[in-house]
Amino acid sequence: MKFLFDQNISFRIIKLIIDYFPESTHILNVNLINSSDKEIWDYAKMHNYIIVTQDSDFNDLAVTKGFPPKIIWLKIGNLPTQSFADLLIELKKEIIEFLNSTEYGIFEIHKRNLKVLRP
Repeated sequence: MKFLFDQNISFRIIKLIIDYFPESTHILNVNLINSSDKEIWDYAKMHNYIIVTQDSDFNDLAVTKGFPPKIIWLKIGNLPTQSFADLLIELKKEIIEFLNSTEYGIFEIHKRNLKVLRP
């Protein structure tokens, strides 16, 4: 399972999820930080990545272009990076089902009651 994290998610998430989602990377790591959404889309498609984003623009691309690549759209507001990672790990089973589906191209994760622990 290869995630490509968009710039609106911290690159620090990679070290938190890599044991659960191997081969994942951030657009910073593949020199796409100043690229357009279309360039990121094309890169993800060419390299079999699933785009993980908080950006609605990828939803628009998916509607017009279809899939692949598949999109995981985090519609949960701003959270600490650890909370994003915990959420993806918690939903791993559902994400795998989504990725195995030939019917769906976008997996939306909506706000819910997340407990954010702070020191």
